[in-house]
Amino acid sequence: MQYRICKASGNKLSALGFGCMRFPQIGSEAERMVLAAIDGGVNFFDTAYIYPNSERTLGMILKKSGKRDRVFVSTKLPISMCKKREHFERLFLTQLSRLQTDYIDYYFMHSISNFEQWQMVVDLGVVEWLAEKKASGQIRHVGFSYHGSGEEFPRLLDAYPWEFCMIQYNYYDENYQAGKRGLMAAAEKKLSVFVMEPLLGGKLANLTPKASEPFRNANPLKTAADWALGWVWNHDEVTCVLSGMTNTAQTAANIRAASEFAPLSDADLGIYDKVIEHFRKSFRVKCTGCNYCLPCPKGIDIPARLSAYNASYSQGWFSGMMMYATGMGIMSRNPISGHSCNSCGKCEKVCPQGISVAAEIKKAARRFEPLPVRILIKIIRLFLR
Repeated sequence: MQYRICKASGNKLSALGFGCMRFPQIGSEAERMVLAAIDGGVNFFDTAYIYPNSERTLGMILKKSGKRDRVFVSTKLPISMCKKREHFERLFLTQLSRLQTDYIDYYFMHSISNFEQWQMVVDLGVVEWLAEKKASGQIRHVGFSYHGSGEEFPRLLDAYPWEFCMIQYNYYDENYQAGKRGLMAAAEKKLSVFVMEPLLGGKLANLTPKASEPFRNANPLKTAADWALGWVWNHDEVTCVLSGMTNTAQTAANIRAASEFAPLSDADLGIYDKVIEHFRKSFRVKCTGCNYCLPCPKGIDIPARLSAYNASYSQGWFSGMMMYATGMGIMSRNPISGHSCNSCGKCEKVCPQGISVAAEIKKAARRFEPLPVRILIKIIRLFLR
């Protein structure tokens, strides 16, 4: 196993982290996976309050095996569930009980999508509460996981003395959400960066034969997953790559990939472009995520909406809808509808691809925001007020 140093703590973390969101439902298989990972050198395990049975399963395995002190455990505070200050404590104590531990090594504020969402819990006293927990040793280090637009990410970096962050990053979605700009901005502030979705929910590990052909031609011994993980590890700014493994075979394969990783050459990097080209042939909109169209006067994250629109055709409607909901900030007090576009033309004047942006945004809004969805958004807004 290869290791990288966490800048804030000085801890030596395995380049491969175990993302526990996709634990198999069979407890014995999850136990075999966790123990195999630890034996293979993995020492970072990431879970969350809202992952079904994940905290409890991980806690049981570490307690039973007596290996809690050999690993770093991270979990996340579901800030969208916090309406009063006492909710912080109640949720945190539940997490300690589930994990059968008396401290959390790395504690994330979960799924922040914009500055307003963070400010809501700041107003409830989360900063003071975190200070108390760090002083008591119950929380060792504090960071946040991000699921919002690239425009909001820098504001959040400056909002609190974070020690680390978690972003989605892979070779297919290099400019999605925080993206490469966010990665570099976090590294410049000396934050450790944890990467989620390096395999895009497994999609980059299960390419079509045509899409994976450039990888096979370059090295038939490397899998598509090896290539995808390697692309992320090739960024020195990344501290740890989280993989949501679902069986022992995947665990063993990812450990091997982490152990054998070597820096990529320029020729290697060129191969990814050929693979991406096959994806983009199925794109409805030729958006490259350059972000030149931002900021939008109406606050619409244009690249995120178009990326979701494309994904709904190349990966399935549900995947696209999940991306679209994130991009519109559906869990914030004021989700921004694509129907709010007024065709001002500001974005189209600067788009290097010559895209009819307003028309495409409205197509995406029709695809993802039919009347039932708009009613749901209104209900969510009422609930969050």
